Parts: sequence; C-alpha cells; structure tokens
Amino acid sequence: MSAAPPMRTLRDRIRQVILFELGGLILITPPFCWLSGQPAESSLGLLAVLALIASVWNAVYNTGFDWIEGRITGRSADQRPWLLRAAHAIGFEGGLLLMTLPVIVLWTGLGWWDALVADIGLALAYTGYAFVYNILYDRVFPISPAAGAPEAGGPPL
Repeated sequence: MSAAPPMRTLRDRIRQVILFELGGLILITPPFCWLSGQPAESSLGLLAVLALIASVWNAVYNTGFDWIEGRITGRSADQRPWLLRAAHAIGFEGGLLLMTLPVIVLWTGLGWWDALVADIGLALAYTGYAFVYNILYDRVFPISPAAGAPEAGGPPL
C-alpha cells in the first residue's frame, strides 16, 4: 500500500458539505415540487431533512472513500480520475437512497413505488449535481500538500 496522501481538513470538509447541501436545496426543490405535486413548504421541509441525512452520509462516505482510495493509490481525492469520480458519485447516491426512501414514504404519504420513483429522481438529479459540484470544489479548494496546515483548517477529519 502507498503512503497516505494529504486529506481534507475538518473545516474544509464541513464547508464542502454545507455548500453542497445548500446548492442542492436551491437547485432541486423547485423541480421536486413541480414533479411530485407536493406543496412547496412540505417539499422544502422534506428536502431539508433529506439534506441533513445526506450531510452526515456525505461526511462519513467521503472521508471513508478518500481514506481507502488514498491508502490503495497514494493519491489525494482532488487528483481522482473521471471514471472513479463517477463511481464515487453513484456509490454515494446508492447508499443515500437506502436511507431516504423510508423518510419519503412517511413524509409524503406516497406509496413505496411512487416514493422509490421520486427518490430515484432525486438520486439522479443529485448524482449529476455531485459530479459537477465535486469537480468544481476540488478546483476552487484544492487539498493542501501540507495537510493540517493552520490555514487549511486544522487537523484532517
């Protein structure tokens, strides 16, 4: 196994998750309301709860993925190749789907099939969004070679 590459700091990871979830709420809520027929307030509430679930999953999944990838390849996450980025986004959304489907059923009163279709629609929308977002985030906020440097936000998560 290769030496561990630098990883994102806790502060950087928190910024990454918050910006991702806020952007997702802004972009995804209007089409979700329109396509699901759910009221705007209910949709925003549901998507905010799903964003909270996704935020926790995001931190756990991304940190674990980065750690495993770094140990295997010696490469930091901001150097990830395109095909692995696609696999990363699909894996994230697949795990999230398993956690959010019951919430959608309970919140909306939709049947399991309709909730699954809605959740898959959300997963597809967020997969595309995650793919683009993470590329842009890595370009705007590259990982410092000196992980844990004070200006980078402290110790890695």
